[in-house]
Amino acid sequence: MHEATIPDTIRDRIAARRGRFEIFDRLDPARTALLVIDMQKAFTDPGAPVEVPLARGIIPNINRLSGSARAAGIPVFWIAMTAWRRDGLTSWPVFYEHFASPEFGEQHVAALTAGAPLHGFADGLDIAIDEPVVQKFRFSAFVQGSSDLDATLRELGIDTVVIAGTLTNRCCESTARDAMMIGYKVMLVEDANAALSDEEHVAALVNVATAFGDVRRTDEVLEMFR
Repeated sequence: MHEATIPDTIRDRIAARRGRFEIFDRLDPARTALLVIDMQKAFTDPGAPVEVPLARGIIPNINRLSGSARAAGIPVFWIAMTAWRRDGLTSWPVFYEHFASPEFGEQHVAALTAGAPLHGFADGLDIAIDEPVVQKFRFSAFVQGSSDLDATLRELGIDTVVIAGTLTNRCCESTARDAMMIGYKVMLVEDANAALSDEEHVAALVNVATAFGDVRRTDEVLEMFR
C-alpha cells in the first residue's frame, strides 16, 4: 500500500483555516455506510487492462474495515465499475472517444462489462453473501446516471459514507466529492485506497481533506466503528 501521506505543511494549513485537521470525531453506525469502490479483477489482477498494483496491498485493510463494519451493524456496499458497448455506442462516449485510444477503449469495455471474468471482485476480499453489489457507470457512484446508490442510502437513513478502494484519484475521489456535494459526511480511508503512484494518491487525499471530507487511517476508522 502507499506509504506517502499528506505533508505536514498542508495539514497545518488546512487545520489553520478551520481550526483542526480532522472534522468528524465519531460515527453513528445507524447512519453510516462503508463503500468499497471498484476492487475488481480488472484493477487488481496482474496484467489486467487497468491494473493498479498497489490495490492488491489494500485488500487486508478493506477486509478489516468490512468485518468491523458488519460487527457494528454498518452496511457494506461493494461498488463495481461497469461499462457496455451496443451497436457501436458506449456507456460513456466522451471518455471512450477522447480519453482512451481505440485499443485501450476496447480492452476497458471488455474487462468491465457485467459478467466478464475481470468484472468480478478481487480474490481475497471478504464479501458477505447478503451484502449489496452496486454497478456504477461513471467514475463517481453519485453523479447523475451512474447508479441508484444515493436513493438506496437515503432510504436507509444514511448520512455518512466511509470510502475505500481504487483508484484514489479517480473513482474514489470523484465519489467522495459528489457525496459531500449532495449532503453526505465523507471519510476517505487513506491506507485502504490505492492509485498508480504516490503522487496521484496524495494529490487526491489533499483534495478531499481540503474541502470534501475527512482523511483518516484504517486503525482510526476501526476505533470509530467500535
